[in-house]
Amino acid sequence: MPDTALPTETRVLGVSESAARRVAFLIAQEGNPNLMLRLTVSGGGCSGFQYGFTFDETTSDEDHVFEKDGTKVVTDDASLDLLAGATLDYVEDLMGAAFQIKNPNATASCGCGNSFAV
Repeated sequence: MPDTALPTETRVLGVSESAARRVAFLIAQEGNPNLMLRLTVSGGGCSGFQYGFTFDETTSDEDHVFEKDGTKVVTDDASLDLLAGATLDYVEDLMGAAFQIKNPNATASCGCGNSFAV
């Protein structure tokens, strides 16, 4: 049976400078420099999967930590399967400000960008 796992070098999550700055700002507001942004993917949403954002100060053996400019973003192994090659960004425009996931694995997404299909 062939190995269908993604090569390790493609199982990465990018973090834009804008996202790193915003996460650093939010962590400073919380007053706990040990916090990391945890990005998860779970079943649900209008397109099949949805993104989740929380703060966490611990990791497990199943977690992967990605760092940009001293800011850490953590995701679990199962979520990384769906996020491999994606970039976390933070965008401010006339409609508001929000984190966005630029996910090359998504074949469709909802209008708000919080859920996706593969």
